[in-house]
Amino acid sequence: MSQQPKYRVVADALRREIVEGKYGPGSRLPSENVLSADFKAARNTVRAGLNLLVTEGLITSSQGLGYEVKSHEVFELNASRFENLNFPQAGDAYSTDVTNAGRRPHQTFRVELMPVPDAVAERLKVDSDSTAVLRFCHRYVDDVPWSTQATYYPAWLADQAPRLTEPGDIEEGTTRYLADHGIAQVGYFDEISTRMPTPEESRLLEIGAGVPVMLWTRTGYSATRPIRCTITTFRGDLNRMNYEIGDLSGRNENL
Repeated sequence: MSQQPKYRVVADALRREIVEGKYGPGSRLPSENVLSADFKAARNTVRAGLNLLVTEGLITSSQGLGYEVKSHEVFELNASRFENLNFPQAGDAYSTDVTNAGRRPHQTFRVELMPVPDAVAERLKVDSDSTAVLRFCHRYVDDVPWSTQATYYPAWLADQAPRLTEPGDIEEGTTRYLADHGIAQVGYFDEISTRMPTPEESRLLEIGAGVPVMLWTRTGYSATRPIRCTITTFRGDLNRMNYEIGDLSGRNENL
C-alpha cells in the first residue's frame, strides 16, 4: 500500500489539533516556515496541506496575515415554531427568533412579479407559464449574512392579499397577515437538502471555499390548496436546524 501524501499528513495533523482545541476559533496557525520545520516538509507541501483545510472551510487564508481558524457563532433555528402562529411572536418570525436569541436581525427586501420556476409551479400546483409574486429577503444576524429567502405566492393570492406586492417588510409577518385575511396556513411540507453554493450565493452570503449551503424548501397550505413556496438558503457553517415532534415533556430544556 502506498504511503499517504505528505501534504495530507500535514492537513490531518493540523485538523486533529484544531478539533482537539490546540488552535481555537480565531487563533492563528504557525507560519509556513515554522510548519515546514515542524513537519520536516517542503514549504509547498505544507502550503498544499493548509489549502486543503481552506477548501474544507476549517481555516481561512489572508494575504500577509497567514492562516486563521474560522471563528463563528452558530445560530439555531427551531423550524417547528418558525412562522407557527400557535407560538407567541411579536411580528416577523425571523426578527422575533433572532432577537429572542440575544442577536441582532437585519434584512433587505426585493419584491417583483415573475414567471414561476418549474419546480415552484409544481409545488404550488399552478401552470408553469403563470406568474407569481416573489418576495426575496437577504437576511443577517449581527451583520453577518445568514440566509437568503425566496418566497413565491401565486397570482390569485395577491389579488386577495394586495400587501404581498408592496416593496418592503410586512411588520406582522406574511403568515399572520394572510391569516388575518382569512387565508390561514394550516400545514406545511418541508424539504431539506445540501449542495455547494452557486457563485451568486457565495457572493450574497460571503461564503468561503469549502462551505456548503443548506436549502430549506417549505410549501405552505391552506385547507384546500398550496398558498406559497419558500426556499431558504443558509450558510452551512453558521446554522443548525431542529424540529419538535410529538410529546417532549420528558425532555429537559435546561440541558
